[in-house]
Amino acid sequence: MTGRSARDRSEASLLSAMMSMAPPGIRLGCRTIRVGDEDLLLPEEQRVVTTRDLEARRASGAARHLARGLMAELGHPVVAIGRERFGQPVWPAGVVGSLAHDRVMAVAAVVSSSTAVSLGIDVEPAEPLPDDAVPLVMTADDEPGTASRHLAGRILFAAKEAIYKAVHPLDGIILNHDDVIVSLSASCGRTRTGAMVRLYWCISPRIVVLAVNRRQL
Repeated sequence: MTGRSARDRSEASLLSAMMSMAPPGIRLGCRTIRVGDEDLLLPEEQRVVTTRDLEARRASGAARHLARGLMAELGHPVVAIGRERFGQPVWPAGVVGSLAHDRVMAVAAVVSSSTAVSLGIDVEPAEPLPDDAVPLVMTADDEPGTASRHLAGRILFAAKEAIYKAVHPLDGIILNHDDVIVSLSASCGRTRTGAMVRLYWCISPRIVVLAVNRRQL
């Protein structure tokens, strides 16, 4: 199997899993991060993505390229996706979305702002969290439900990251992992500030969690 065909199969497998979990109206995409993806940043994006870390710039280029394609599916023209002070993407009028990446894969989610107030997405390898990280992520109030025991910590981590991305643009409040309570059994999460979101996720071939604050569920 060539590197390209392996990459294509990996993307296709994850996209299939993401589409299976996706609620109606939300566009999702994934892309294996590859050499040259830093060149996918538009000139305006190159100015606001200021990191000199090449891997980070590649991941940002891959994620923004994905998001522009998804916005085109919604009928929006190609535009630069800016970056706010704390790193949140700046979306054009009429769109809300979220970007994420791990070391291998970039993911994106977009939806019309008439459908949802905000979105958050996170992607993680389908591997257990390091033992010393689990107590920092999981609290007594979290409900892992029937999630695989060895992946529960990683799923909760991704869920809390996605929830933060969905909530922070609305109130600007910095949250720690223990400020976010997740119930995988109820497919929802809430923050100490009272925000509530719905959760959708897949765990293979990678863990992807989507947090959705809909205008009407």
